[in-house]
Amino acid sequence: MACSSAAGAEATALLFRHPAPSSIAGRRRLAVPRRTRHQNLRISVQPPQKSTPSANHRKRPNIQRDVAAASSDKERRQKFEGENGLPNIQLEDLVGMIQSTEKNILLLNQARLQTLERADKILKEKEALQRKITILEMKLSETGAQPKLSKSDTEISDSPLVMEFDALKEENMLLKDDIEFLKTNLVEIAETEESLSKLEKERALLDASLRELECSFIAAQSDMLKLGPQQHDAWWEKVENLEELLESTANQVKHAAMVLDLNHDFQDKVEKLKASLAAANISKFCLYFVDLLQQRVKSVEECFQACNHEMHSQIELYEHSIVEFHETLGKIIKESEKRSLEHYAEGMPSEFWSRISLLIDGWSLEKKISHNNANMLREMAWKRDNRLREAYLSCRGMEERKLMENFLKMALPGTSSGLHIVHIAAEMAPVAKVGGLADVISGLGKALQKKGHLVEIILPKYDCMQHNQINNLKVLDVVVQSYFEGNLFGNKIWTGTVEGLPVYFIEPQHPAKFFWRAQYYGEHDDFKRFSYFSRVALELLHQSGKKVDIIHCHDWQTAFVAPLYWDVYANLGFNSARICFTCHNFEYQGVAPAQDLAYCGLDVEHLDRPDRMRDNSHGRINVVKGAIVYSNIVTTVSPTYAQEVRSEGGHGLQDTLKVHSKKFVGILNAIDTDTWNPSRDRFLKVQYSANDLHGKSGNKAALRKQLKLSSAYASQPLVGCITRLVPQKGVHLIRHAIYKTAELGGQFVLLGSSPVPHIQREFEGIADHFQNNSNIRLILKYDDALSHMIFAASDMFIVPSMFEPCGLTQMIAMRYGSVPVVRKTGGLNDSVFDFDDETIPVELRNGFTFVKADEQGFDSAIERAFNYYHRKPEVWKQLVQKDMRIDFSWDSSASQYEDIYQRAAVRARAAA
Repeated sequence: MACSSAAGAEATALLFRHPAPSSIAGRRRLAVPRRTRHQNLRISVQPPQKSTPSANHRKRPNIQRDVAAASSDKERRQKFEGENGLPNIQLEDLVGMIQSTEKNILLLNQARLQTLERADKILKEKEALQRKITILEMKLSETGAQPKLSKSDTEISDSPLVMEFDALKEENMLLKDDIEFLKTNLVEIAETEESLSKLEKERALLDASLRELECSFIAAQSDMLKLGPQQHDAWWEKVENLEELLESTANQVKHAAMVLDLNHDFQDKVEKLKASLAAANISKFCLYFVDLLQQRVKSVEECFQACNHEMHSQIELYEHSIVEFHETLGKIIKESEKRSLEHYAEGMPSEFWSRISLLIDGWSLEKKISHNNANMLREMAWKRDNRLREAYLSCRGMEERKLMENFLKMALPGTSSGLHIVHIAAEMAPVAKVGGLADVISGLGKALQKKGHLVEIILPKYDCMQHNQINNLKVLDVVVQSYFEGNLFGNKIWTGTVEGLPVYFIEPQHPAKFFWRAQYYGEHDDFKRFSYFSRVALELLHQSGKKVDIIHCHDWQTAFVAPLYWDVYANLGFNSARICFTCHNFEYQGVAPAQDLAYCGLDVEHLDRPDRMRDNSHGRINVVKGAIVYSNIVTTVSPTYAQEVRSEGGHGLQDTLKVHSKKFVGILNAIDTDTWNPSRDRFLKVQYSANDLHGKSGNKAALRKQLKLSSAYASQPLVGCITRLVPQKGVHLIRHAIYKTAELGGQFVLLGSSPVPHIQREFEGIADHFQNNSNIRLILKYDDALSHMIFAASDMFIVPSMFEPCGLTQMIAMRYGSVPVVRKTGGLNDSVFDFDDETIPVELRNGFTFVKADEQGFDSAIERAFNYYHRKPEVWKQLVQKDMRIDFSWDSSASQYEDIYQRAAVRARAAA
């Protein structure tokens, strides 16, 4: 493509001296105050399909083809608008226009590059001309250096010869003047070269601006993919930045044109040179060089003229793209304004309503509003009343007092079919996680919230919790006083949202610093720590004036809540709630000397009785027993485990559970299927689903490479195990499974550690033994990211527990297509059904089980799994797909909790 700097300058000068009216109008429509833009722009569009421009690899575009394509696009757009009545404004249109703009800028840059190449050739020819002129100068010097004639010689010379010599001298002097003139013009050519260098720098700046434009657009695309109700202002700033970059690019094109204007008079200078040489009657030899220079200049001029039309067309397309961009953006703004209210009405996340609930509770605790008004406002937040949403959005940036006044104007009595449920626990995922309890609190809480219930969580404020997992964490301007050891101690109350749930964090101002120990459990005074926390949690609910329906406490750490509620707070008028207690593992019961109950204000003499809190075996106080006796509902985490703990699995509480069997039920736990989802898991190398299992083999290969396992046999079965190495988990069978897998020709990966020193040392020895074995790896720690990879990469997953209240790893393994090999106990018996058991319906068979906790039982199950894997690959694939489609979400389990909650609440209202 022939092009030149002069033609580009001419075309660009035309663009900026006479801007198109449509362009000015388009920009004027966008020129609204920044604040107005931020308030009005609420764009809700579909995420764009990513597209990469390929202009750098194309030849010169066919202008007629581009114009025809643009016309065709316009006709299709008009046709669509005619059919639907409204413009189909999509982000893809905006993307296409910006890409077209980028393409035109790139083409303009290519034209400039080729112009610079032509200039380089001219400079080389100039150098050749300079060399020839130098030769000419040398010849002239030789002529001037001829021997001078002496006076005597002159006198004797013939008169005609002297006259001829004088004429030659005069001609030589004129020639020297002409050479000086040529030198002057060469200096001007050097200046032109410098101007071209400046043009090159301008082009580089233009390229940088284009790259910045591309990066800005890519960032805008990324932001649009994550666009939420609170992110429109940020997106608008991206649009403004994009506009500024477009303006900056245009300004740089204009400046480049000004540089090109400096070279327009070059042809005139050459013409003047030729005319002066002709007037001086210079020899043809000298004029030859001038003619040659003129020919080159003419060639360059032709290049400029050829490029002129090309650049003018590109600039027109560029202008058209900008105008279309502004027009479409204006339409998007208008459409977004129409849809903004509807968007907020339907799109506000649970976290927004949790934030409103915490705000109301903070006002109530800080005595800024009455308990009655607080209850009315909670009712509205509970039902997600749009009036609260609109009031909150309209008061953004204003003082809190104004927002509170607007809320109180809308406070009206109402009724709701939902329940107000408060979980009091020692853990919650992901902010404070030790075991499965943490997953239950967040998973069950979110499921109940989705069913329309108001769910709140109360946790200790540990110094070691994951603060980065808490949104909007703040301390309330109130100190809750609570009784402990005969004194009143203040407690700071913090609020925040975790996984969209409203959470209260209690920070004791006790000198013992109960929750500033750098660990969750395992302290010598755990009994005192959690009895203190249980008392403050109830005090917080009492002082807030809330009408709670269900208080759900978990494990021995918060089992104090049940006797405290009925023996202390019910007598103070706080008696609207019913208590649900869940024991996640009956091995841990919170046994202590009887006098320790007095710390939190409980009556030791009243409770140290066989039918209340006295332990059935040791004669001390048993906190879990007290919760069973005093709670209205008692649950555990699977139906089979509920049966087991009524016998020898109850660890001494079986008789108490039999007495209270009417209120005792087992409900199978579930998993958070949003977190554990192989099709969207960010920790996996390749995402996959039941319909497309190719990603599973990809993750298997990635894990092998990461752990330096052998990859010689791609289909070699991989067995996974993720667990705490404690006796409950069957450590002797895990140890045996390592050697058995090696014997069967498989690979084995273990992830986990042991709090028991001798078990940890034993497995460290096994790890050392297999250090050089490319089929066995033991990672004796916990790594969350690695756990996701092991679930995805493994073909089989073992859980050989001695007892297992519920177990979640077998559910996660099936979710990721890893077939479970488990012992039939507790929740494992309720979630895994043997593939060869003909007494079970075929559609329920999903794994391999064994009964006896010995090596022979385990060998039978793992060998059957290996046989199916090797000999019946199609059957195995169908089993994997079936496992991945099983619903292990909280929906079903939450419905069971909802049912028992509702029945308890109905009885409470009937008794009121």
